[in-house]
Amino acid sequence: MRTLLTINAGSSSIKFSLHAIGGPGALAPVLAGAIEAIGTAPHLAMRDAAGAVLAERRWQAGAARTHEDLLGGLLDLLAHQHGAEALVAVGHRVVHGGAAFAAPERVSPALLEALAALAPLAPLHQPHNLAPIRALAAMRPDLPQVACFDTGFHRTMPALATRFALPADITEAGVRRYGFHGLSYEWIARRLRVLAPELAAGRVIVAHLGNGASLCAMRAGRSVETSMGFTALDGLVMGTRCGSLDPGVVLYLAQQRGMSPAAIEDLLYHRSGLLGVSGLASDMRTLLASDAPAAREAVALFAYRAAREAAALAGALGGLDGFVFTAGIGEHAAPVRALIAERLGWLGVTLDPAANAAGQGRISAPGSAVQVWVVPTDEEAMIAHHTLMVITPGGGA
Repeated sequence: MRTLLTINAGSSSIKFSLHAIGGPGALAPVLAGAIEAIGTAPHLAMRDAAGAVLAERRWQAGAARTHEDLLGGLLDLLAHQHGAEALVAVGHRVVHGGAAFAAPERVSPALLEALAALAPLAPLHQPHNLAPIRALAAMRPDLPQVACFDTGFHRTMPALATRFALPADITEAGVRRYGFHGLSYEWIARRLRVLAPELAAGRVIVAHLGNGASLCAMRAGRSVETSMGFTALDGLVMGTRCGSLDPGVVLYLAQQRGMSPAAIEDLLYHRSGLLGVSGLASDMRTLLASDAPAAREAVALFAYRAAREAAALAGALGGLDGFVFTAGIGEHAAPVRALIAERLGWLGVTLDPAANAAGQGRISAPGSAVQVWVVPTDEEAMIAHHTLMVITPGGGA
């Protein structure tokens, strides 16, 4: 069995999945899992496609296990189960492709250097996305690796949607709107062509709502506008990120409160969003279960900002035919879906309460002018398809 491994690495975790290669362009999920709490008390959990536990391991707190150590152990585990020769390529989620990289691309030293130069545009993600690529290149130099870019899907946005009102020399230096969560949006566009072909051809807003959150306006399955811009800090309220912010606030923090760039970065990326407003947690499940007024305020602000941004995207589309919820909050938090939909009622959005509570498939009321869906995302499957396409002569997906 020939297999493809996908890796989505963060600061303290490595999410992975394994897909079997079948006929031309055919992939089947074999297993998926994650190594979490890296740097503190690493924990590996791996399940097969049916959800049965294949492997689980914990390391003692304080164990000096790096991403590289754990990645090597993962390769050994997969080789033990499927044979070292079975793995034919590895696909990676890379958050930022900048202006130069849109289509998935086989990793080379030159590409790796160019992507590393983009780290200031995605400081929370890019260094961690690239670390396992470097580690695998050292361990398995002959193993093909493919970089798949979260910004790539948004390259279809019109030029006006990418511009800030800044002088040309700054724009030409790469300060523009890029958009993120593209692998998720690409998967949803792909699924809509199967689930609701007439809707896929129309005007759709997709809400990727998780610890990181954004919206994408699609026309005929192509991105025309999105809520995130130059960095993944922009747009909606997120778990620990503030979302859209008057740039004057940053000037105030620096000039009047004497905060350094590093301190401001920590505030906006790590201590704001749901956590900052609630003072309790960044996890929506915790906030929905809490009676604390600040927790309720955080949930309300999350929904308000999502609906406000959705209304702006509907304007960019010139109307709205469908709305799709996806990702952790979007797929599992029915109360949040209801709050957002209620604020979009003027656009013709009406939910079926029972369908919303059930939480998958079409959840709009029969008379709703706008179709509303819950569609699970699968960034790993999208990475696997891209990887197969790159490594297969003539394209494989």
